[in-house]
Amino acid sequence: MAPKKKAKKKVKAPARKKASARAPSGKQQLIDTFSRESAKTLQLLRALPSGQSEMRPHERSKSARELAWTFVIEQSLLTRALKEEPMFTGGGPPSAPADFESIVRQFERDNTSVEQLIRSISDAKLSTTLKFPTGPGQMGDWTKTAFAWFIISDQIHHRGQFSVYLRMAGGKVPAIYGPSADEPWR
Repeated sequence: MAPKKKAKKKVKAPARKKASARAPSGKQQLIDTFSRESAKTLQLLRALPSGQSEMRPHERSKSARELAWTFVIEQSLLTRALKEEPMFTGGGPPSAPADFESIVRQFERDNTSVEQLIRSISDAKLSTTLKFPTGPGQMGDWTKTAFAWFIISDQIHHRGQFSVYLRMAGGKVPAIYGPSADEPWR
């Protein structure tokens, strides 16, 4: 005779918790991302060892100081775009200051101003368009929101470059989106 099978108990799945808050608005997501990514960039800039600002990985590459200046220039472009000021006045961007620390301080100072500006601008204004290069010799329309996201993405791109400079300069690369050799998660 076969042994009796035990009746299987039904296991109840735990009840889902109700969402206590709505997802942040698109503008709030922009502000949160800008703040978070800029903080990571600032952390990376501060990690460059003293005396290494002129290091360049290749003769055609920018120096670490010049690359850091890119972050400042991009914030300036975003400020001008949001304030509806001309972004290009001819002659190219200003040259990077000789002092790396002054670049880091300016990035931090400007970052605070840009974040406040984004907070203060209306959603309707963020939806208006501006002209910005979309390729060699061509300009295209960008909403201010799309342009702000572009600046954030480009900051992330250049931050990746800067992390390589930092490693080559003997600095410790902080964990950015995950662990690094210098900041493991174990």
